[in-house]
Amino acid sequence: MAGSSPTRQQSYHWASGSPQRTVLEEILADDRNSEARHRYLLEAAKREHERVREDAERVYWEQLQREERQRLLEERRKEEERIRLEEQLAAERARLNALKAKKIAIPPPLPDPEPPVAPAVSAKVPAPPAVNNAPAPTNGTAVPQPAAAPAAAGVPGIPVAKTPAAPSTAQPQVQKPAAVPPKAPEPTRPTSTPLGINGLLNHTPQSNGVTSSSGTSRSPAPPPAQTRPDRYAEIHKNLKILRKSMAEQAQTNPALKERMGDMRREIRKSVGQLTVSSGVAGVNKIQQQKILKLLREALSNQVQSQLMDPSNFVLKQRNPVEGAVHNEPTLPSVFLYLINIFAKAAISQFINEAGARPETADPVGICVAATLSEPDFLWRGESLIDILLAKLRIVCPVLFGYRGSEKTEQGRQRLGWWKDSGQWVPEQQHMDRMTGLGAGFASISLRNFALSKKTNPFPPRNYWAAMSRIVNTPTAEISNTQCVVLKAMVENYEQKFIEFYGTAGVAALRTALIEFPARVPQKSAAVNSLQVLAQMLKRDTGLVLG
Repeated sequence: MAGSSPTRQQSYHWASGSPQRTVLEEILADDRNSEARHRYLLEAAKREHERVREDAERVYWEQLQREERQRLLEERRKEEERIRLEEQLAAERARLNALKAKKIAIPPPLPDPEPPVAPAVSAKVPAPPAVNNAPAPTNGTAVPQPAAAPAAAGVPGIPVAKTPAAPSTAQPQVQKPAAVPPKAPEPTRPTSTPLGINGLLNHTPQSNGVTSSSGTSRSPAPPPAQTRPDRYAEIHKNLKILRKSMAEQAQTNPALKERMGDMRREIRKSVGQLTVSSGVAGVNKIQQQKILKLLREALSNQVQSQLMDPSNFVLKQRNPVEGAVHNEPTLPSVFLYLINIFAKAAISQFINEAGARPETADPVGICVAATLSEPDFLWRGESLIDILLAKLRIVCPVLFGYRGSEKTEQGRQRLGWWKDSGQWVPEQQHMDRMTGLGAGFASISLRNFALSKKTNPFPPRNYWAAMSRIVNTPTAEISNTQCVVLKAMVENYEQKFIEFYGTAGVAALRTALIEFPARVPQKSAAVNSLQVLAQMLKRDTGLVLG
């Protein structure tokens, strides 16, 4: 305790009256064991003890105060958290009560407006391109594009340039096309009321094959351009009646009941087994041959199903065609039923598989085009692909020009938003469905039949027309659903589209991926995905669109 030495020495010196001495002298001094010396040392020890005790008490009380302050802060934090959670709960309950109390009267959906009659078309309108005569190979291998350039497409809505369609290794030089003119509306035609089961089966065929349930003849078939779009909805209703008819036939025809179920399951299984070829030829040949065999068996009508008028399942009336394999006014109902099952299985694959992996749509599209173009399956020289298109029209209406708001009940109905157990499916599920269906539409409509003797059941002009309907949507009516479908149509199919239409196809892609999304004032992820796709095409293929 060196700090207290001067005090100790000073006290000692006062007591003894002796002069100041060094420490050594104090140790060796004669009075080191004196009573005065002992009293001095006891007093010094007492003072030191008091000092240490006071310091310990001070540190102890400071620690207690710090602990008390920490405890109070922790309690205050807990109370603040409790109050915050209670305020949030109260606000949520208030909003929930307000929503429960709010009632909105939902008006009934308005009927689809009748499109205005198209103006007279000038004789200078270019003819549709001659790109509908190439086969859809069953093994998934692409067929090379012929060197001859197709004519410019005659589908209104997207600007078309009269340039060769053969792809070039050089980067295309694209000039900004003119503004896209609106698509000319199609005139309507009188439509018949969907027939019941008796109407489908107990028909009265006329000499030209057109049926009438009342004995009065129908008017001659108009050209395809005059077909009313919702004719597909009528076909879809007739297909439901067909299914009911087959169920009733099965009750009285054991052979039909047993075989029809097996054929239905085998077709669904075969379509579900179609896989991406990955450069391997003939990877889907077994499944393709199985489907063809089942449909030929149904067409032979070994199970004695009732005959039915196919005109109830096609878009326009058909007259007998010279040289056609089937010109008769009726076909076996089991054959039409299995075509329906095949179409349904294909669309299910688009929805369930191609939504997550759009590339899986291509083998299904190849199978559809190859199967429905078979000469044995044509009726009066044309395919029965309208059965598939009617189903596609119901699940993906935007491909056929329908528009709507995703924020209203009526708008969602018009966009094909699906319901599960009476409730709208989540937005992500809806967009996945639209992705698969857009890719599926492209996989069917962009098939090259140039080297085949078959007739393309769904030529590329239908792809052009669907794209035109979407990109010519007024700005205020553009929806995320349209953007998702358009992106799915283009992605993985841009090269085939350009092979068919050349520079006109590049201009159309620029309209779809650059100009169309640029018109949307509020950019959503679906809108931005179109511009992102344009950037990816530039990076991966060198195709410059903007």
